[in-house]
Amino acid sequence: MGKVTAIAERTIEAPADKVRALVADYAETRPKLLTEHYRDYEVIEGGVGAGTKARWKLQATSKRVRDVAATVTEPSEGTLVETDANSSMVTTWTVREVPEGSLVRIETTWDGAGGIGGFFEKTFAPGGLKRIYEGVLGKLAEVV
Repeated sequence: MGKVTAIAERTIEAPADKVRALVADYAETRPKLLTEHYRDYEVIEGGVGAGTKARWKLQATSKRVRDVAATVTEPSEGTLVETDANSSMVTTWTVREVPEGSLVRIETTWDGAGGIGGFFEKTFAPGGLKRIYEGVLGKLAEVV
């Protein structure tokens, strides 16, 4: 069993403060960013930034559905960390200023399975999750 990591990033033509505020808005903005891979999304507590608790189902493949119960922390400005209570999955959203506007990065790590299943997970899951996140970042660019 090893760590599995999926990363997607995109430059958004908007000031970092504006993009950070949108990314941190789990109540209003986040539902607009979710692709068809997400369902049953709801905010349980809070709704903006650190302290928010939300849950959703992530349908990564036709057979693979992950029930996520995320708690949000903000270890530094521009960084939100979603820690899943149901698994080892941790998703970090980072928004930083670049000359073109804002660079938004989504990075998810989790403890992969062992054996042959783990080999396939480590080989294929990061690419699939990256495609899902690229869809989310595309919607963020539209919302901005």
